[in-house]
Parts: sequence; structure tokens; C-alpha cells
Amino acid sequence: MRLKEIPQCAQCRVKNKICVREDGHGPDFCPTINLDGVIKESLSEYKRPEIKEFALYATIQEGECYANRGQQHPYVTYPVKTRTQETIEFANKLDFKRLGIAFCGGLRNEARILSDILQDQGFEVASVICMVGRTPKEFLGIEEDQKVNIGEFESMCSPITQAKILNEVNTDFNIVFGLCVGHDSLFMRYSRALCTTLVVKDRVTGHNPLAALNLHSSYYRRLEKEKFGKGGRIKVMVETD
Repeated sequence: MRLKEIPQCAQCRVKNKICVREDGHGPDFCPTINLDGVIKESLSEYKRPEIKEFALYATIQEGECYANRGQQHPYVTYPVKTRTQETIEFANKLDFKRLGIAFCGGLRNEARILSDILQDQGFEVASVICMVGRTPKEFLGIEEDQKVNIGEFESMCSPITQAKILNEVNTDFNIVFGLCVGHDSLFMRYSRALCTTLVVKDRVTGHNPLAALNLHSSYYRRLEKEKFGKGGRIKVMVETD
């Protein structure tokens, strides 16, 4: 099948969208209109009992995060649950007993807090730091000037090792906790258990990537104005009087 355009739902400006209304409409790049075959094929995956159960409870969890449903029309959303609480409730819905935490070493204190909370909630918790194994970064071919602390030994982040260790102890559900861009991808690729993300790393915004997007027209205008390409080293100079 040759598409007119690739899906671009983020660019859709249609008010009455066909993805939420039977009498709705969509632009030329709308996948609900153009990719009916893919949609039907994907829905067949939900016929697998373990997938259907997982999706069912995820959708139930979504609804339970809002208070006072059915008491007003139109409904004004009233969110009442943090993602940590959601994760706990969802794991209980699926009767998960052993949870895994794959965390960044820079968030070891927060990971300990999460581990304590999950244990207090009755779960058995296995946690693995990103630097597990103490494998030198040179293993990947990293040059000295590509390290964070140049001239010193640095353990590489090894998300594959994190995943395989949690696989070894048969976790029921794994929590991604602040892993670097790309490292999180590898962890989820190699994790045998399904995963959820609790913390997304952002070294500048206190691990809140949306802050930069919310301020894209002011303090973070460079996200639109500059072309970052493949990135590289940045030097900062501070002048004092």
C-alpha cells in the first residue's frame, strides 16, 4: 500500500477528529483513514489473553485516575493520582509480586525511596544500577575525551546487563527510572517483562522534559532556532567582575 503521506497526528488541526467521533473527519495524513488494514491487524494482538488482560487493566487504571466521573456533563477532568500510585495500583491489578527497577546512578537516592515505597506496599523489589558490572567505557570504544570525567575510570551504563539481571530473577514488571536516552531503549528491548517508565532523565530540568517544551517560545527558543545535528562538546565560560 502506498501512502499519500506518513502519519502526522501531532500536526492535526481538525476539531471533530475521526479518531474520537464516528462522524469526525481527518486530514490527508490521518492514519485512522489511511491505515485501516494496519489498525485491524494490530487489534488482533489483543486477542492474546495475556495482552488483552494487560491492556484491559491499563485502561481501567486510566479511568480510575479521575474523580467525580459521571457527575457532570460535559465532564471536567479532575486528576487525583500520581504516576507512582498508578504504578502500584496497576501492578496489584495484575497480581504482580516481584517488581524490577532499572535506575540511573545519578538517581540512586530517589531509587532507594521508590524501592522502600514499593516494599511497604507489599512488593518484592529487585533493583539494578546502570553501572552494574563495572565495565569500562573503553569496552564500547569510547575515547578519553568522550568521558564525563576525562582522565578517570568510568563504568559504562549497561542497560542490557540491567535487563538480563532482572530477567534472571524473573521480575513480573519492570520500572525504567531515569535511564539515559538510548539506554532506556536498549533496556526495554532486552527486558523479558513488560516495562513502564516512571522517571525520564533530563539533566537540566530536574527530569521534567516537558518544562523545555512548555517554555519553547521563551527560555528554550533555541530548540526551534538552532540546528543541533549530532551534537558534541559544549564549553561554558563564566565572566566575573
